[in-house]
Amino acid sequence: MFVSCGEETIPKPKGQLRLEYPEATYGLLKGSCPFSFSVNDKVKVKAKEVCSFELHYPKMKATVYLTYKPVVDNNIDDLLKDAQKLTYDHVIKADDILEQPYINKQKKVYGMFYEVGGNAATNAQFYVTDSTKNFVVGSLYFYAKPNYDSILPAADYVKNDIRKIMETIVWE
Repeated sequence: MFVSCGEETIPKPKGQLRLEYPEATYGLLKGSCPFSFSVNDKVKVKAKEVCSFELHYPKMKATVYLTYKPVVDNNIDDLLKDAQKLTYDHVIKADDILEQPYINKQKKVYGMFYEVGGNAATNAQFYVTDSTKNFVVGSLYFYAKPNYDSILPAADYVKNDIRKIMETIVWE
């Protein structure tokens, strides 16, 4: 009887998906809204309700939802509570939530960027305001089952775009 004659079979190591995205170039998104900001040229912008937008990333199956709300009758506390509640509703699935404040006194832009770790439905949320007239809140969602490791490169790319929105928003 012969036993196998040949080289020993060695299993191949697990492969890692390598995702590379083109370097972002930005253009100004300005309309009839009381604000403008820079947006990635690769994004498909869809206007929704009054001064609310969907920023679609078709290759990544991701969307950033932006909603504008005017500050009236000192409702800034309610707007802030709603934005924070929206983020912390994901705490059940999130491993952690990292808060990163944003302050630009010269442009009167104040906000918070929330990075949501783990398999939550959203990976990033944010809000910006001038605290007297304008409030913008945004959320990033992927159209795929939340698997943090798999979508991390795409999430990082979009998070950079969100930071760019926060840094470039100008109140009219």
